[in-house]
Amino acid sequence: MTVIGTPAKSAQLESIRESGWGTPFRLFQPHNPAFWVYLIGVGAGSLGMVRYFAPGFGAYRVAVTSGIVFFGIYLIPWLLFLRHQNRYTAQPAGLLATGFAWGAFAATFWIALPANTALLEIWQKLLGPTGATTWGAGLSAPIDEEWSKGLGLILLIALAPRLVRSAYDGFIIGAFIGLGFQVAEDVLYAYNNATSSYGVGQLESSLFILALRGFAGITSHALFSAVFCAGVMWVLGRSPGERHVARGLAACLAAMGLHFAWDAAGGLFGGVPFLTEFGPYLLLMPLAIVVLLVVRRLASRTERAWMRELLAPEVESGVVDPPLLDAVSGLHKDRRHFRKLVHSRSRARHLIESAGDLAQEIARAGGQETGRVVHAREELLRLRGGTP
Repeated sequence: MTVIGTPAKSAQLESIRESGWGTPFRLFQPHNPAFWVYLIGVGAGSLGMVRYFAPGFGAYRVAVTSGIVFFGIYLIPWLLFLRHQNRYTAQPAGLLATGFAWGAFAATFWIALPANTALLEIWQKLLGPTGATTWGAGLSAPIDEEWSKGLGLILLIALAPRLVRSAYDGFIIGAFIGLGFQVAEDVLYAYNNATSSYGVGQLESSLFILALRGFAGITSHALFSAVFCAGVMWVLGRSPGERHVARGLAACLAAMGLHFAWDAAGGLFGGVPFLTEFGPYLLLMPLAIVVLLVVRRLASRTERAWMRELLAPEVESGVVDPPLLDAVSGLHKDRRHFRKLVHSRSRARHLIESAGDLAQEIARAGGQETGRVVHAREELLRLRGGTP
């Protein structure tokens, strides 16, 4: 039983209000202009995708269908990984799916593909054929692709203003938008690779793209837009005390800089064959992962504080002990420490998940006592093996 009327309870209610956790997401909002922009973007992007693939689908259908199947399978571990990252005040699946769809259709085929084509023509005129080949992709993609994905975050803020509050919200939503973009782009690459070989060995061609793009995808669009969208949220400062314009701009520029370096590797590494081929993997990938980890750690501060405040009454009543609170609201090192305390990886995981479920039910109930809250609390106590 939680303690009513204490400072901890007041802080709990405030954290629920500030985070918006437990607020349901509804896409269909006919009176909201953002809904129509989203609908037009995804619809136009879907039409653009059909127009792109349709002329050659008869001859290259094996490449398209195998690309969709292969990268659909490739998507599964990504979703499991991002589900694990979607902790603290977790975003609802419907909101994340909406972001994924924006990245896959609107950002890719409605904005980025035509914008890249137009920009490359400009670079051809300004830099000449050789300069455009070397620098064109690097000068185009970080601008139109990152902002096309960032626009998806802005629309989701307008569609779910109570849910999209913190930099970590931007980090997670950005990752899903980027993942949608990444998968759509990979299918497009599978198709283009098949057309370049005139349809010979289409299945093998798709497998090659899967291997190449799958490995490179570790530090591709999902990472870029997670960092970029966290930066956008810092600039906007939608939760109390979180506005940090300099940090936000630095994150946005870091994402765009990494994207530029990846796409312009040939120019940056001076055309040296070894560095051009392996430099992105040996130098840029480790750097990108370091940037990601730093941004994730900084972005999660507010969310971790909300989680501690939300479970504070449960700590006062003895349902959650301090080490478990540290684990469920903390970083990897806190969870690792908790596993050592309980001497069991599986039991530690179950306890952390159960405490997270309790926090989620409390948020959904608005801090009130409901049957679902009581059940989640009893389940946690059962796993702990006692009563408070």
